[in-house]
Amino acid sequence: MLTQDTISALADELQMAAENRQQVRQFSLRHPDMTLDDAYAIQRAWVAKQIEAGAPCIGHKIGLTSRAMQRASNITEPDFGTLLAHMLYDNNGAIPLENFVEPRVEVEIAFILKTDLKGPDCTIFDVYQATDYVVPAIEIIDARIERFDSETGVTRKVYDTISDNAANGGLVLGGSPMKPHAVDLRWISALIHKNGVIEDSGVAAAVLGHPAMGVAWLANKLHAYDETLKAGEIILGGSFTSPVPAARGDSFHVDFGQFGSISVRFE
Repeated sequence: MLTQDTISALADELQMAAENRQQVRQFSLRHPDMTLDDAYAIQRAWVAKQIEAGAPCIGHKIGLTSRAMQRASNITEPDFGTLLAHMLYDNNGAIPLENFVEPRVEVEIAFILKTDLKGPDCTIFDVYQATDYVVPAIEIIDARIERFDSETGVTRKVYDTISDNAANGGLVLGGSPMKPHAVDLRWISALIHKNGVIEDSGVAAAVLGHPAMGVAWLANKLHAYDETLKAGEIILGGSFTSPVPAARGDSFHVDFGQFGSISVRFE
């Protein structure tokens, strides 16, 4: 287990990396005995520093929801992170590239809660009851920690991703809000275009079999920290496309069919 001083110092490194757009070396290489608990402790310390500096929490994200990604990361469950107010960008707007280190775009469904949602026995039915509406979303994931070590080429471990706030960098909501009972959420699908070319497509059932499953999992997971998902929060349910890299000048258009679309450009 890492000491509190080490956890705080690593959280400071993440903040500096975000501000300077300079990636830091993988924590898992420098601290090979670190655990998942250590990784979440670093994440929580970094998030706490940002909240103390005036960045309110607006929700949470769930990541690593596909079996392929879990196998690649050598874990058997998703991970999670915190959404802060400065991460939310406007649909049909410009996104400053300088706010990110290594941005990539993913396609998701966002749940907007009307009542609190708490574990330890939260089910998909509780998620439906607690949700005001769902809405198409994109997540902009980022990497303040090197994905590939600059010296050895080693791929980062899940401890690094979790420490790095589960790779969260930003989000955009758009399209048509819908009541969760009004549509079979499993079959919401999307095409992601980059500069007019379809890069990927997916269907929301790829997220744990049902996108609401991730929200129930998160409510139960946070119970161990004596935390509750709060009314009004945004919960990103997990990506159902592969991440698409973004560079200055790139335009993205995500077509959710009858549920509308999201368009952004990086400047």
